Amino acid sequence: MVQTPSDESDAARRLRAARDEAVASARSPGEIRAALCDSADAWFAEQLHGIDDVAVVAVGGYGRRELTPGSDLDVVLVHAGRSDVKLVADRLWYPIWDAGVSLDHSVRTIEEAVDVARDDLKAVLGLLDARHVAGDAALTGRLRELVLTGWRRDAKRRLPDVVAGARDRAERNGELAFLLEPDLKECRGGLRDVHAIHAAAAAWIVDPPAPRVRSASAHLLDVRVALHQRVARRTDRLVLQEQGPVAAALGVEDADTLMRDVYAAGRTIAFAADQTWRRVEAATRPARRVRTSVWRGNRASTQPQRSPLADGVVEQDGEVVLARDADPRADPTLVLRLAGAAAQADLPIAPHALDRLAAESGPLPEPWPSTALSAFIVLLGAGRGLPAVVEALDQHGIWERLLPEWSTVRCKPQRNAVHRFTVDRHLVEAVAEAAAFARQVSRPDLLLIGALLHDIGKGFPGDHTDAGVEVIPAIAGRMGLADNDVHVLVSLVRNHLLLPDSATRRDLDDPTTVTTVADAVGDRATLQLLRALTEADALATGPSAWNDWKARLVDDLVGRAAAVLRGEDLPQPALLDDEQRQLVDTGELAIAVHGDRVTVVAPDRPGLMWRWAGVLSLHRLTIRSALATSVEGMAVTVFDVTPTFGSLPDWSVVRSDVRRAYDDALPFATRLAERERAYARHSSAVASPRVLWFDDASESATVVEVRAHDVVGLLYRVTKALADAGLDVRSARLTTLGAEVVDAFYVTEANGAPVTDPARRDQVSGLLLAACQPTS
Repeated sequence: MVQTPSDESDAARRLRAARDEAVASARSPGEIRAALCDSADAWFAEQLHGIDDVAVVAVGGYGRRELTPGSDLDVVLVHAGRSDVKLVADRLWYPIWDAGVSLDHSVRTIEEAVDVARDDLKAVLGLLDARHVAGDAALTGRLRELVLTGWRRDAKRRLPDVVAGARDRAERNGELAFLLEPDLKECRGGLRDVHAIHAAAAAWIVDPPAPRVRSASAHLLDVRVALHQRVARRTDRLVLQEQGPVAAALGVEDADTLMRDVYAAGRTIAFAADQTWRRVEAATRPARRVRTSVWRGNRASTQPQRSPLADGVVEQDGEVVLARDADPRADPTLVLRLAGAAAQADLPIAPHALDRLAAESGPLPEPWPSTALSAFIVLLGAGRGLPAVVEALDQHGIWERLLPEWSTVRCKPQRNAVHRFTVDRHLVEAVAEAAAFARQVSRPDLLLIGALLHDIGKGFPGDHTDAGVEVIPAIAGRMGLADNDVHVLVSLVRNHLLLPDSATRRDLDDPTTVTTVADAVGDRATLQLLRALTEADALATGPSAWNDWKARLVDDLVGRAAAVLRGEDLPQPALLDDEQRQLVDTGELAIAVHGDRVTVVAPDRPGLMWRWAGVLSLHRLTIRSALATSVEGMAVTVFDVTPTFGSLPDWSVVRSDVRRAYDDALPFATRLAERERAYARHSSAVASPRVLWFDDASESATVVEVRAHDVVGLLYRVTKALADAGLDVRSARLTTLGAEVVDAFYVTEANGAPVTDPARRDQVSGLLLAACQPTS
């Protein structure tokens, strides 16, 4: 008969004290995990002392000895048909709950546990990690034997569900290696993928995880321990504000170093998972291989069909492998031919081929022979087949042998919401996007290499463009490129931001904008390459980095710069189109709307732009650009807008508010402050705003740029600050990059002169910085 303890709270205190001591006495995250498991094991053994025919079985993370301070205790109380098993369970569960420890528990006979495992995928995955903790070890051993036998018997039926679950998690949670705030368990490349790999290995379908996968998993567990200690609760999302403290707790230099290590671990796990899923799918689907008979003596044997892809490279069973007579030691270009063939065919490289290439491939001669450079261009031109092949080479240490500078950008974070990838993956994605423009440029090889290297400077100190320009000659020379080609690559890297920055932040009707671009690029062939690189770079950055509006501006700028490079004179821009001319002739306030363009015409007076900006902001319109001019005493202001939340406003109400704003009858400050508070989002990563002045961007005005966090009504406050400073805003180019804005204003003094006095600029900068501060 089981006696319920008279003082269950004493058992709870002992459990809590044991856990606290385990965490306090351990010196490393691994020791904390071990100590938490040891303390729990000892507590369960104490509670079950003298009780027969039951066993406490640890499953899931507890079974794997991966407990962290925020983990559940996952246990199954297995019994041999005891009628009083509920009393035994109460003796265990209530003190755990009283101690404030999370518990995931069940009570089963062996037969019941096996039946549940047969139908419940989550249950069987936990039981695959079953570990005896206390009580009758024979019960645990029998349970493990039956569960594993059933799992292996049913593997072909059940493993596809494991793979489907992993892919569903990846779709819902994203990729650990590229998220600013990854979930250490649920993301692709997270800890649950490691558990799924172990499940496939338990079915004898694949080998157990390789040492580098186990090391990556251990690193993520270390980070998870530090995170749980830091926040004192169960969470697996490594949010921005905790990355620095977690890095410090782990003795890591800084948050960026921490995230590089986390990203590298996630990529190692994700790559191993992909290989595992391919093996599982090959093992669980009906055989589709075409076999050919080969006569040997008096008997026939079958061999898989091998299709040649390149010299020394063949396809076999949907994977790229080395031909039987291929010799990586004697043929250093073989690795590039194989990679190019795999990428062009969009096929994975077989693991044993990667292992051989990593172990046997010798270094390429320097400079590369023309055959190597040609094979490299074939690889880069593969389009969407490229990223997976580069990742495979990178995971085996091969890619850095080809491009040693890659180590400086590998897994390097880009801490903004615009970039969806780390620096290295962004470069690979840019090449994949650039391949689509190969037939639109005269030198697709230089476009592809330029895309691969345009941000390589981000791995070096200082400005990334300047650093890139410095290292390009050495890289290109090592590849065997001619001097003229090296010059073009340097120009592409130096100017890779020139077109988007000029098109979106400068007035295209100002001749200085166009001539500056033409002078920087130098010739039409390079301009053509730069246009293709600009779009490929933007598409690889993220969905907010490229749109029809930006494409139109860039193409307009490229067309004008090409005309200058052909020796043509720039056409003089028309001050007004026909409709604007008619509105000016009426001499009255009017608003015209065509698609995403809003034109406001009104009798001129100071401060009209901030009034119109306020009205449009109140009606949930995002302003992308603004152009202002004055003709015959009438102010003409043209805005390119997009609806912030997808729906256009009632234009009759907008017109009414424009009239009220002109008459100073619209309470901007109050209404915009209310809206800002309504849509405010806390962010601990917002940098201080900046104000920059440019003297060489226009011959007739001064350009002042405001770089700040985007909030409702920001443009209204900034343009009002410029008006309060007594400056005229001739035009504005407004760029939103995720949660950040870069707004450029062409301004003059009231007398039309540029703003050149340093003290005057300091005064204006102070007003603009104040305008960027959130309203109270």
